[in-house]
Amino acid sequence: MPQSNAVSHMTLVRARAGCSVQVEACLSQLIEPTLKTPGCLHFVLQHCQTDPLLWQVAGYWQDEPSMQAYFNSSLMDVYGVLVHQQVVDSLDFQTFNDANGLNR
Repeated sequence: MPQSNAVSHMTLVRARAGCSVQVEACLSQLIEPTLKTPGCLHFVLQHCQTDPLLWQVAGYWQDEPSMQAYFNSSLMDVYGVLVHQQVVDSLDFQTFNDANGLNR
């Protein structure tokens, strides 16, 4: 059975108080172009149900090179905009792999 090379990333974005709407507007711009990015299997923006300031951005990729190409693309500039506009308190980026096919 072939081994999966799928990888994913997750970003937790904490908006500053009073800035959640601005953060959502900025992050929402990522959805459509990212879904059209070669190698993107799934991409989602989610708002935390229990914390109105917390957002999660998650992407699933066919392989590491596809995810790295996304990280090196201009789409990632949105995070710099959020920091420059001082509308976020924190950004936490994490990447993951398929743990040797355990998730099949």
